[in-house]
Amino acid sequence: QVQLVESGGGLVQAGGSLRLSCAASGRTFSNYAMGWFRQAPGQERNFVSAISWTGDRTYYADSVKGRFTISRDNAKNTVYLQMNSLKPEDTADYYCAATRYYSGSAQMNKYNYWGQGTQVTVSS
Repeated sequence: QVQLVESGGGLVQAGGSLRLSCAASGRTFSNYAMGWFRQAPGQERNFVSAISWTGDRTYYADSVKGRFTISRDNAKNTVYLQMNSLKPEDTADYYCAATRYYSGSAQMNKYNYWGQGTQVTVSS
């Protein structure tokens, strides 16, 4: 089992920045590729970004490319999502997820473990 706990969400004005963190515990963190997804009220959960086991490859949804940066620190068992130039449409609950084999996947069913989410609200 892998336990994931997100933090860093909050309320921010449009144009502002937030950094989300996802702390992992349980099995060896570096054995898992990681992803971030988000779910706005009344909408489906969508892919945001992903990172490979070592962090050498990163992947982004078109909607966040150039504004968000994913990174990981395997020594700290943590994955991060730096979000800049935030827009009201970025408002959502953000979830981190771990996948043993499917690095870079945008498909929810490829991820084995999920966190409980952290809320991000961007005001206009």
